[in-house]
Amino acid sequence: MVDAALVFVDVYAAKYDLVAGHAAHGIARPLMACCGHGGPPYNYHHFKACMSAEMQLCDVGARFASWDGVHFTEAANAIVAAKVLSGDLSTPRGVTIASLVNATFVVANNNDG
Repeated sequence: MVDAALVFVDVYAAKYDLVAGHAAHGIARPLMACCGHGGPPYNYHHFKACMSAEMQLCDVGARFASWDGVHFTEAANAIVAAKVLSGDLSTPRGVTIASLVNATFVVANNNDG
C-alpha cells in the first residue's frame, strides 16, 4: 500500500466536547436519553429496551446527544463527524478526509492516462 495514508483521530475529544460544550451545540441535556424510561436526569433503564410500548420518545426535532443511553443520535453524530472531518483532531494535524480523497482521485486519474 504505497499510496496509503494513516491518520489518527481523537474521537474521544470530539465526544467530550459534545457533552462538555452541549449548550453551544443546542443540546440541553447531554446525558439524558431521547428514548428511555425513568425520566431525568438520564431517562435510562438497562432492563427496558427502546421501542417497547411503555417508552416515551422525545419530540421530533428535539436535540439529544443520546438516543437510548448508549448510541448517539443523528444530531450528535453529525456534530462529531463535522469535528472529525475538519482535521482539527487529526494527527498529523490539519489532515482532512477531503484532502486525502482529493489526493487519491488525482493520483488515480494520472495513472489512467
